[in-house]
This record gives sequence, structure tokens and C-alpha cells, in this order.
Amino acid sequence: MMKTKVLKPLSILLWFCALLWIAPTRAEAPVILVLGDSLSAGYGIPLERGWVSLLQNRLAERGFPHRVVNASISGDTTDGGLSRLPAALSRERPAIVVLELGANDGMRGQSPASIHDNLARLIELAQQAGARVLLAEMRIPPNYGPSYAQKFQGMFGELAQRYAIPLIPFLLDGVAGNPALTQDDGLHPRVEGQQRILDNVWPTLEPVLR
Repeated sequence: MMKTKVLKPLSILLWFCALLWIAPTRAEAPVILVLGDSLSAGYGIPLERGWVSLLQNRLAERGFPHRVVNASISGDTTDGGLSRLPAALSRERPAIVVLELGANDGMRGQSPASIHDNLARLIELAQQAGARVLLAEMRIPPNYGPSYAQKFQGMFGELAQRYAIPLIPFLLDGVAGNPALTQDDGLHPRVEGQQRILDNVWPTLEPVLR
């Protein structure tokens, strides 16, 4: 009886100590916050098969301790991102923020100047919170006119240079326009295109991780 009474409290104490050891380790893992729209939210596909989930798998496979938080919402715009980012920064305290917004603004014909200003503010908020920022370049279909399309695409490079942040080249490079990798709407990637998107992101992200 005495032996049982001694071992039980000891087991509880060891279990409690283990929790104290594990919890800070998870909490202290550097966070990668992805703030995007349907292209990162996995529109039309299982969430676990989207490129953001695949990123978490790749990080683990290659020995990076980072934890990925996907704060992407289908249909989101830069205005929506501005309304959500402060709370996400406060809650997650990310080491890295990947900004993937602007495509929906462009599809709605918003002025490049207003999109530019919103993206600039998003970058500034993330930097002020101490995060490294990566900006994903987006493009819009040519039917919006060459002048608008050129201004839209050009602002991403200009912002990256202005704020000295890495620019992820066109996120959908090799996916957009490929029926085998694109859903029937002609806009959103299929599951088969998610690995290619991750491969587009990785060369820009990996040096920041190191």
C-alpha cells in the first residue's frame, strides 16, 4: 500500500513536468504566417492538400522547426487583409509573414494605386511587429488590358525593392493556363498544381529560414 501511494504522486509529478517541457517548445517554434486569398486557402480542394499544408510537411522533412499558420480566406482582398492582420500578428507573433493578396482586388478592377498602398501598409504592419516579410507576385488575365495588367504586376516588384523584402515570383507560374493543373473555373489550382506552387515559393523562402 505504501508503495502505491508513493508511486502515484510521483507519476503525476513526472507527467506534469513533461507538459511543462513540451508546451514551451511548441509555443517557441517560429511561426510562418501566410496571409492570402483562395490560392492559399485551398479553394475547391481538401485543405490538407493545399500548398500551405504541403509547406508544413516540407519544413518538417528538412529539419526546420517552424510552424505554419494559414490565415488565408477565399475571396479576400487587401482591404480584408488589413482588417485581419493586426490581430493575427498579436496572436501568432510570427517570425515570417508571407503576403499573398491583391489578385481579387485586381479582378475587381481596383486602382493599382489603392492596391499598392494597401500592400505597403500590410508590409509595414508586419515589419513593425518584427516579422520578415515575403511578398508573392500576382498577375491578372490579359483581358483587363495591357496597361492595367502591366501596372498591376509591376507594383509587386516596386514594393519589394522599396521595402527591401524578398519577392516570390509569380505564384502560379507553370500552373495558370494549364488545364491539367487548373480547376474548371480556369482560375484556381487543382490538387495536382499545389506542389508546383510550393516549388515556386520555396526558393525565396528557404534562404529566409536559414
